[in-house]
Order: sequence, then structure tokens, then C-alpha cells
Amino acid sequence: MKTRLFFWVFFIIFSYLNAQNDVLNRKIDSVKTKLLEINQSDSLSISREYYYIGDLYRKTLTNNDSSYFYYNKAEKIFRQYNLGFELALTLFGKAILQTNDKDYTGSEVTSFEAIRILDELPQTNKVRKYKAYVYNNLGIVFDELDLYDDAIIYLQESLSIKKNLEGNFVRSIGLTLNNLLKVYRRSGNYDLAFKIYEDIYQNKELINNYKDVYVLALGNYANTLFLSGNHEQLPDLYLKALKICDSIDDRYNSIIINQHLAEYYKSKSKIESAKYYAYRAQKMSKDYANDDLLKSLLLLSEIEEGEKAVNHLKAYVRLSDSLQKAERKIRNKFARIRFETTQIEQENIRIGRERMWLFIISSILLVAAVLIYVVISQRAKNKELQFTKQQQEANEEIYNLMLGEHEKIEEARATEKQRISQELHDGVLGRLFGTRLSLDSLNINSSDEAIKTRGQYISELKTIEDDIRKVSHKLNTDFISGSGFIDIIKTMVETQTAIYNLTYNFYQDDAINWDSVSNKSKIHIYRILQESLHNIYKHANASRVNISIRLENTVICLLVKDDGSGFDTNKSKSGIGLKNMNSRIKEVNGNLKITSEIHKGTTVSIEIPTQYL
Repeated sequence: MKTRLFFWVFFIIFSYLNAQNDVLNRKIDSVKTKLLEINQSDSLSISREYYYIGDLYRKTLTNNDSSYFYYNKAEKIFRQYNLGFELALTLFGKAILQTNDKDYTGSEVTSFEAIRILDELPQTNKVRKYKAYVYNNLGIVFDELDLYDDAIIYLQESLSIKKNLEGNFVRSIGLTLNNLLKVYRRSGNYDLAFKIYEDIYQNKELINNYKDVYVLALGNYANTLFLSGNHEQLPDLYLKALKICDSIDDRYNSIIINQHLAEYYKSKSKIESAKYYAYRAQKMSKDYANDDLLKSLLLLSEIEEGEKAVNHLKAYVRLSDSLQKAERKIRNKFARIRFETTQIEQENIRIGRERMWLFIISSILLVAAVLIYVVISQRAKNKELQFTKQQQEANEEIYNLMLGEHEKIEEARATEKQRISQELHDGVLGRLFGTRLSLDSLNINSSDEAIKTRGQYISELKTIEDDIRKVSHKLNTDFISGSGFIDIIKTMVETQTAIYNLTYNFYQDDAINWDSVSNKSKIHIYRILQESLHNIYKHANASRVNISIRLENTVICLLVKDDGSGFDTNKSKSGIGLKNMNSRIKEVNGNLKITSEIHKGTTVSIEIPTQYL
């Protein structure tokens, strides 16, 4: 049942297209008959009929050679009688043919000549309309040549003219907007592409009445989302576009959307779905045997495996060679037709070639200058980054040495205190103890005065003994253990805030045992705090900063909060300083969180588990 239904649908579509072509062919035959009836001395009437035949052939999309032939015959007479508007229309028709046959350089030259002629005419609504059409064609040409900046300029010019024309140009404006969307997508300017699509989508008259234009924009928008890595609305948008193509029988755009679906499912490793849409695209594009079939074969060679992939690749190479030969043949044929025209045409071709070479040489020089500038700038940036890195490494080494020296001093101090304690305990106390015993032994004298005097001496010796013991115990206690790192932190905070003209409040939790923290981790904490203060001075325009270091459930929490101008964390780009902070945090398996509101300040929160220190 489905096969029979598909057959009848295809038969109806095929019959409709044939009927449309038959109507155009009958018109062409009618004009040719009329041409025979015109007095051969009436050159103007003949030239207008030549133009009409060429235009009809172009619209059938089947016989570019005949169209080009009649356009050239009309052009020759229009030039002879200096009919600027008719000549410009003929050149526009030729430029469209050249674009369709990928003779982009020839189309560029022809279009610029048409623009020059139209600029010299009174700027009526009709003249400006065709200027907009020619600029639109130039935008397409430069897009195909990957000259995106030029393409954008000419498409915007076309759009500007169309918006100021009298009459209904909703569809024409929509087509130019879609061309602009495509250029932004191909050039990687995804944000601008999204904005153009929003302009198209807001035009409900265009969306509702011109589905063929809307489906072009929808397909381009969906592909822009895919290329930008935003896949949330995919593949639904592709499927929606495909459904619209089917509803309006737009087979050509259906091919492109099927290819995009194949690319999407390939990126998601859904190979069977990718194959399904790739083969659909290949089957439909066989009717055209053009670049779309070429792309379909290349897609299948990438999706399939083994011998199937090889066969598709071979077919791709064969078709590519065939298309290139056909394009060369068409360009050569057009060249022969051009050489058969008058001397004026030959002069125009020469001028066009000179302009083309001037454009190419200028482009090469411009690209070379840009590349040289980029290389020089990149080298300068690399040197600056290398110097900054070396400076940071040197600072870290100095700080590490400073901490090491501080530990050595503390170790020497503790050793010295222990030595003094031992001297007092083993030396002085021993002698005092012996003296006391001697006095005790001499206390056998029973006189009251002697007993009293000796008792006083003995009591005094006990007092001295207790005092020395207390001093010994105090000297043997490392009462500043762990405080050295906090002293360094405080010194750095005091120095930095004084330089940056900031007031500060500093709190540190005494429960943190800094002796158990490695030098490497201390360096990371020190540098992160230093970088935070530097960022506050450089970006925040703050007057006060609050710093706290706490221990919460075996996690060291460093909090730096300022009262500065704040910023939008979603739009801000990560600089080198922030990247270094993230790198340091990762080395100790910590977490870094930055919260900020405009005009309400910024808070940098860092959490470091003590088991990783």
C-alpha cells in the first residue's frame, strides 16, 4: 500500500514539474515564432525578444547554454544602442547563470558591471530592486569563494535596499536574510547567525506564507546549533525542517537536511541512524548528480566500514573528477561564447581580468600581512607568557626557600632550647640539689640560730630549683609551632593591602595544624590568596576585603570577599590568573567557586580537604 501511494505521489509531482516545463517551453516556442515575424531592421524589438528567450531558458533550469547564447545576442544590441537598464538586466541574468555553473569569478565581474550601469541610472524603484538582486548574487558568490567579510557587506547592502522598496518584498528579504545566516554559520559567527534566525522567526508573515524560505532558515539554524555544540534542540529541529520539506515537496533541501541528520547521528555514534539518513540523501541526490550526491558519497565513506566505505569513496572520486571536467567544459564553452562577441566585450573581459588579478594580489598581500602580524603578535605573547611563567616559578622557589629557611630556624631554635634545658636540668639543678643535700646533712647542729639559718638557705635553694625547673620546661615547649606560615600570610596581606589601598579584616582558625600541611600546599594557598588580592585591585575597584581561613569538617576553607563593582560570571572570560588558580586547586583536589553580582562585590571560596594536603 505504501509503495503504491509513493508511486502515485511521485507520478503527480513528476507530472506537475513536466507540465511547468511544458508551459515554459511553449512560451519559448511562441517567442521564437514572434521573433521570425519581427522586421529584421527592428533591432531593439529583436534584442528584447532575445532577452526574453534567454530569461525563459534560465528559469527552466535545464538549458543554460541556450540561455547564455540569447543573453549574449541581446547584450550586443543593448550595448550598441546604449540601453543601460536592459543591459544591466541582461548582465544580471548572465551573472546568475555563471553562479549556478560555479563560474564565480566570471559572475563577480558581470555583477560589478551590472551594478556600475545601474548606479548611473535614475534611482527608480525598479532600478533599486535589481540593484538589490545583484548585490544578493554577489553575496552568494563571495560566500562560495569563502570571502565571508565581503559576502556580508553585499548581503547587508541588498537587505538595506529591499527594506526601502515599494511593494511586497517579504519573501525576497527572507531569502537574503537566510543567505546572511548561512554566511555567518560558515564563517563561525554563530551568535550573529542566531540573531539573524531570530529576525526571520519573528516575521510571522514570512513563516506562514513562504514555507520554502522558512525551511531554508530552519535548516541553517539547526546546522548552526550542531556546529556550535548546542545539541539540546537536535535532532527535533532537523526533523521539523524535513517535515516541512515533505509538505511543500522541496526535495533539494530535503537532501541537505538528511545529510545534516546523518552528520548529527554520526557525531552521537548512532551509526545505524546515520546510515539511514545518509542513504536517503544519496538516493534523492542521484536525480541531480551534483555536489549534494558528492557529499552524500563522502558521508557514506566515513560512516560505513570496510569494502562498502572503499566503494563509496571510489564513487566519490569518480563523480568528483566528472564534475570538475563538466565545470571546466562549461567555463570553456562560456569563454568561447564571450570571445565571439564584439570588441567592447573583449575589452570588458580584459578589464574584468585585470580587476580580478588586482583583487587576488591585494587579497594575497592582505592575507600575508595579517599572517605576519599574527605570527609576530603570537611570538610576543608567547615571550610574555614565558616570562610570566618564569617569574612565577622564581617567586615560588623563593617562597619555598623562605619556608625552608624558616623551618630550619625553628628547628635550630628548638634544638638550642632543648640544649639549654638539658644544661639547666642536668648541670645546674644537679649541683643545687647536691648543695641542698649537704646543707641537710649539716643541719645536725642543734642550735636554734644555725637551724634557722640553714633552713632559710635550704628553702631558698628549693625556690631556685623550682624556678629553674619551670624555665627548663618552658624552654622545652615549642610554643610557636605552626605559627610561622600564618605570620607569612599576615605579612603578605598587610603588604598587599597597603600597596592596593585596601582596608582588610583577617581571621584564621587556630584549630588548623599547619605543621601537618606540606610546603607545596602552603605555597598553593599563599599564591591563590595573593592572586585573589591582585584581581581585586586590578578589576574590582574595591575599598575593603574580608579574609578568613577556617577548618570545617576536616576541610580548610579560604574565603576572600570584597565590596567592589562585581561582574557577570556568565560573560566573563578566564584569564591566566584564574587558570593558574584552578590548576593549583586541582593539584590538591580542592574546589574553587567564584560568585559575583554587579555593584555587590565578589566572593572567592576555596575548599581543600586536609587528607590531600
